[in-house]
Amino acid sequence: MDAAQSQILQPVPKHSRYLSYQLLPRVAARDALAALQRHAKTAGCVLGLGESLVRAVGASVDGLRESPALAGPGVSVPSTPMALWVWLAGDDRGELLHRGRELTNQLREWFELSGVIDGFRYREGLDLSGYEDGTENPQGEKAVQTAFVPSGKLAGSSFVAVQQWQHELDRFAAMSAEEQDHTIGRRRSDNDEIDDAPASAHVKRTAQESFEPEAFILRRSMPWAESDRAGLVFVAFGKSFDAFEALLERMLGLEDGTTDALFHFTRPLSSSYFWCPPVREGRLDLSALGM
Repeated sequence: MDAAQSQILQPVPKHSRYLSYQLLPRVAARDALAALQRHAKTAGCVLGLGESLVRAVGASVDGLRESPALAGPGVSVPSTPMALWVWLAGDDRGELLHRGRELTNQLREWFELSGVIDGFRYREGLDLSGYEDGTENPQGEKAVQTAFVPSGKLAGSSFVAVQQWQHELDRFAAMSAEEQDHTIGRRRSDNDEIDDAPASAHVKRTAQESFEPEAFILRRSMPWAESDRAGLVFVAFGKSFDAFEALLERMLGLEDGTTDALFHFTRPLSSSYFWCPPVREGRLDLSALGM
């Protein structure tokens, strides 16, 4: 899709740097967005606007909302709204650091940097648990149909859910190989689904075609590690948040009381929603906001 932020459809890069910002108090939000248009480079980058930033300019985007705080039997997902999210992608971690520094300095009059996460590709695209991530990702035209609003004033834009999950890798390593496979619902040896895996297996909880309507999302997740902590930055693009929320609610056991076995060794630290505007001539197209 020509108007889309192109990095969304690119393969997962070698390195990523995720930056989140809050709007500074008493600044003119329209000036802040104008500065973002001037300074943000859309190549090798994805930019998302939070609901608070959109509302600060007196506008609204149909379907944009804050990530809900949800709780199921013994598990929960927090809500951590941010005004602005920037995903920088590339092959060199140092280069991404400098790109992030430059953008933060250019925006410092309007935005305060609230968080930074460095992501990386593990082997051929594995989660740190050793299992392949994003096996069921849609491809080609199906990916475009899944990730982008097809028509109307929001055509070419996308909605993204961003979560930071922290893994307890020692706990996972203490499981038997069979327990690990049944937690995921696939064999690590060949990535094939396990027909007789328990109902709590992640693959069974999140079988996208088992929902009505089908709940397909485009995943662009990557591992992260900092000191002795590590996990996954879960990034899911869609033409709305509906599919992602359907998956998350089933993982939490809100349908039937069965929680996803992933919660045995990992938990979400944050959860945020953003709208990713389309791009025209290399600049963010904010015409949907009256700009």
